[in-house]
Amino acid sequence: MADLDQLTSWHSNWDEIHALVFGLGVSGFSAADTLAELGAKTLVVAKNAEPDLLDILDVIGVPHITGDAANGVPAAVVEFKPDLVIVSPGIRPDNELLRWAAEQGVAIWVDIDLAWRLRDKTDRLAHWFTVTGTNGKTTTVQLLTAMLNQGGIKAEACGNIGKPILDVIRDPEGFDAIVVELSSFQLHYLGEIFPFSSAALNLADDHLDWHGGFEEYKAAKAKVYENTVAACVYNVMDKATESMVEDADVVDGARAIGFTLGIPSRSQIGFVEDILCDRAFLDDRANNAVEIATLEDLSEIGLLTPHLMANTAAAAAMARSAGVDPGDIRDAIRNFRLDAHRIELVAEANGVRWIDDSKATNPHAAAASLASFDRVIWIVGGLLKGVDISPLVKKNAQKLAAAIIIGKDRQLVVAALKEQAPEVPVVEILAETGQAVMDEAVAAAAKFAHDGDVVLLAPAAASMDQFKDYADRGNSFSIAARALIGGAHG
Repeated sequence: MADLDQLTSWHSNWDEIHALVFGLGVSGFSAADTLAELGAKTLVVAKNAEPDLLDILDVIGVPHITGDAANGVPAAVVEFKPDLVIVSPGIRPDNELLRWAAEQGVAIWVDIDLAWRLRDKTDRLAHWFTVTGTNGKTTTVQLLTAMLNQGGIKAEACGNIGKPILDVIRDPEGFDAIVVELSSFQLHYLGEIFPFSSAALNLADDHLDWHGGFEEYKAAKAKVYENTVAACVYNVMDKATESMVEDADVVDGARAIGFTLGIPSRSQIGFVEDILCDRAFLDDRANNAVEIATLEDLSEIGLLTPHLMANTAAAAAMARSAGVDPGDIRDAIRNFRLDAHRIELVAEANGVRWIDDSKATNPHAAAASLASFDRVIWIVGGLLKGVDISPLVKKNAQKLAAAIIIGKDRQLVVAALKEQAPEVPVVEILAETGQAVMDEAVAAAAKFAHDGDVVLLAPAAASMDQFKDYADRGNSFSIAARALIGGAHG
């Protein structure tokens, strides 16, 4: 078996390596494409694969096994004798092929591991900023990237945010900073990297079916802090993230930096009345603070919620760790806009606001949405991924004017509401897929909505049971809400 320890650079000898790419999503394809460019002997195994991607693999000379032939451990894989497997992060670790690879002593990497080894493709060696959390990762990554760029640090966002990290690594001009969104799946498999600064935004139940339990999920998330060079950014309001920093093995000199919605203590970033302040990255942090931005600045981004305030504080902490000037951070905040489907106002009429937070794919994210409003007609449900929704229902029962239940796991949601919020009216949507689901849900919600109410799509669940993805679910909600309002005015 080849010596993988010598593979520390883009310029290492990859020619004799037998690399198996398992899964052909965006990260799997970029891994196969990169390995082919490096000259490694590459084989792709993927149960599902887009025909266009397979055509490209044929052009670049990468063989592939797909469909039913990819089940189990194909004979061609055994004959290939892989030195390493690059696994798509959604594939569970108890998969038969991965178990076989582990038994054979074959290294199992994700694309992040490969990218770390290849980061010297150009002379512009980028600092890595890594961000994880149950909720808020994408917004924080995008904010941090904008802040770094505003401060003259050429940065690019990648990873779980959608753009494969290997595509960034292969950019011919390179970057000064790479901001990497990391899911718990990626972190589970991840080996050793040395991020400049790292952050775990929060920790709550999610993906427990995949990880096997909360402790395993927490252990995966905690890996984000390992080997951090400059700053481990944690959530003062979430003690689990602080304990993860305390337990991490970091580079000497790395600092623990907290972010909070309250008044910041020394080595923290937080809010003094309506001002975001830094008490971490200044000489006299015992007695002084530096103003970064105001709540009025943050409101330029979108609906001013506690969730947005926390994400902005976390991003600002990481930007300050890189030396970005407070004025540049403020300018980046003023010019930033949230992605669609993240607490997005999509329609308003007769005093009722229709809010799309389809990206709230777990109870923790939905809790952030619900906390932002006083009286809610809640559209909820989908694939719960093994997570108990009852605590979320109990905590928010008093603000629910009604609950409109969608999704495959709706009986679990109905049961939670019956037990934890028996006074809340419940409507089950029986349509099975697509636009019809949201047309019915919106029509049902409208019957309960009055002046001052919010109709909130914050499903607390994944979307793939009834929609292509969370964006499709959010778009369907937006279309239905606008059509209803148009009809009301027409």
